[in-house]
Amino acid sequence: MKIDTFHINDNSPVFIIAELSANHNGSLETAIQTIKAAKRAGANCIKLQTYTADTITLDSEKEDFLIKGTIWDGRKLYDLYNEAYTPWEWHAELFKVAKEEGLVCFSSPFDKSAVDFLETLGTPAYKIASFEITDIPLIEYVASKMKPVIISTGVATEEDIQLALEACYKVGNKNIALLKCTSSYPAPIEEANMCMVKDLAEKYNVIAGLSDHTMGNTVPIVATVFGAKIIEKHFILDRAIGGPDASFSMDETEFSSMVKAVREAEKAIGVVDYALTEKQIKGREFCRSLYITQDVKKGAVFTVENLKSVRPGFGLHPKHYNKILGTKADRDFEKGERFLTKDLE
Repeated sequence: MKIDTFHINDNSPVFIIAELSANHNGSLETAIQTIKAAKRAGANCIKLQTYTADTITLDSEKEDFLIKGTIWDGRKLYDLYNEAYTPWEWHAELFKVAKEEGLVCFSSPFDKSAVDFLETLGTPAYKIASFEITDIPLIEYVASKMKPVIISTGVATEEDIQLALEACYKVGNKNIALLKCTSSYPAPIEEANMCMVKDLAEKYNVIAGLSDHTMGNTVPIVATVFGAKIIEKHFILDRAIGGPDASFSMDETEFSSMVKAVREAEKAIGVVDYALTEKQIKGREFCRSLYITQDVKKGAVFTVENLKSVRPGFGLHPKHYNKILGTKADRDFEKGERFLTKDLE
């Protein structure tokens, strides 16, 4: 998968997305400063959400449209989205600022009109939000633009994932990534199930990653170890500014710490290689080897009292120890002398 100038594959670094979401809190200047802070924090990408209250829900007082069981309990869907949405007239400026900062910028569309709008901005990719994974007509329309499609699986059944993939394949787009996601805000760490990152990649033959709503660095680190190649986290200048997503978003210091931890985890994973580095070879000097522990005269017998396996490692390998015991010395040895291959012979 290639998103703008970033190549994402099994051998690439993790592509780290800072999700702006509603964290502009209604201010274009805050949104711009958030993009600049994301760059400082080490993100590769800033992601927007493109909808209005009218393109995502209905302005209805009916019970179905009241939120229950979340941090937004009791609010109308319409009112929440009316507060949280990113004005479309900001998008061109935000795309421009991101480019100037060296960040990729794309968005999650929530209906076809948003897709058409994002196409006019030259978006390099699309993200399908967790709750839109059942909107097969939308996914098919997004995929038809033949750009990378990143799909969150937060509330998805296996059938949902399969249907979403088939919608993309139907229009000839196989440039797909699936993100493991827990759609709770914030998400409990015990529900992260990061082993599914590896399973998504293997089961569906796609790039896999993480869309994370847990607090802290632990889950992104574990995801990286399980092969995540995309990690998305909500990003905010300062939680004190408030807003619908503030409570589960990372500030600049926290995001920087996460990026550092992910990059260190990548280094720690390394490669399968049993060859020793120069430092490891040097370190073998501290291994055990065979040394003379008492003066031994020519003709004397080697015993457990005068020959031992000790540190350092300059003498003969201890694997020869038992066959040397009981044999006779063919020369004089001093205490502290290495027992060497020539002495074995």
